[in-house]
Amino acid sequence: MAETGTYRRSLGLVELVSLGVGGTVGSGIFVVPGVAAKLSGPGSLIAWVIVALSASCVLYSLSSVAYRFTSSSGFYALFESVFGNRIAVPLMILYTISSIFGVSTIAAGIGQYIGYFDLSPVLLIEIVLLALFCGLNIAGIVFSGMTETILTALKIIPLVLIALLLLPFVRPENFAQSVPLTAGGLLATVIIVYWPFTGFEISAIPVEETRDPSHIRRSLILVMLIVVSLYLVLNIALIGSVGAAALAASPAPIATAAGIIFTRSGTLVAFIGIIAMLSAMNAYIVGTSRVIHSLSSRFSVPVMKDLSPQGTPAFALVLGCAASGLLLLVSNRFEALATISVITNLIPYIFFCIAAWILVAETKVRVIAATGMLSTAAILVIYFIV
Repeated sequence: MAETGTYRRSLGLVELVSLGVGGTVGSGIFVVPGVAAKLSGPGSLIAWVIVALSASCVLYSLSSVAYRFTSSSGFYALFESVFGNRIAVPLMILYTISSIFGVSTIAAGIGQYIGYFDLSPVLLIEIVLLALFCGLNIAGIVFSGMTETILTALKIIPLVLIALLLLPFVRPENFAQSVPLTAGGLLATVIIVYWPFTGFEISAIPVEETRDPSHIRRSLILVMLIVVSLYLVLNIALIGSVGAAALAASPAPIATAAGIIFTRSGTLVAFIGIIAMLSAMNAYIVGTSRVIHSLSSRFSVPVMKDLSPQGTPAFALVLGCAASGLLLLVSNRFEALATISVITNLIPYIFFCIAAWILVAETKVRVIAATGMLSTAAILVIYFIV
């Protein structure tokens, strides 16, 4: 490029929270409740509680140290400062792989909800949407940030209303275990349930585009409070109102639950699901491109390290979205893509906790960091054993 642009400090607390919530509340919550119910029945609620505790510890650990590294985007400065270059580079590569798979997973989730409307060809629609959001991000963080705020509001408000409307229909008998709850099934459920919780760290990535870097820590805490509260209440309402069997039989469980209780509401909920996943796709694209650009800048990769005159990592955006699109051509299976995204993401999560343990001497922070580190490591190890 003839001219290298600079990042624009356009993001405030609202936009950061929107990115975090947008990246977290997406395809996962609209697809995973059905997958989890199929694996463990009503016992899948145990997996949601386990993962909520583990992810909250990881997030608190990140929030305890992220504010110390606000001079560059991504997590490279944090990892390099604490662990050195030899560990930082593989961690960033793993996180990049996870993010690229994450974008593909969200696109595959959109495809499942597009199927609810009997639209085709699904794969082509997924790739077109991916290209459109890539273009939106190339246009500037102001546009993608504004879009994220609007889409996040359009999905969170209806999800809260759905949960509240389903709660009066909750029946105790729906929580009776209908399928054998085995250790292997529960562990498999924990792995897939971790997918809806990933993405909260996106709030901490665009620090060079944040008006006040001190908002990073506050945004992370707010994101997890919103996400954990919503997920737990919504899953209790889903299983308690229609039963695990109905959720397990549907690729769009929230739409199915709403349709059973409220006639002809399934289509509206499916549409809300697509909006939610578009929001998540946008947030993941923002995060993925900034991490790729951070690595490229660190190693002075020609072209890739440049910013456009609009202040966006245009080449990093194209590379990340193209890689996600190619993955969709290889596999359009939500569960497979989500599992790989989670597994490659858990390792950086463990190191967030280790960093908090090393950098913060406060006992409370160290206890939380140790809990996050051990629980996340256990989930990772058990996955490969089972």
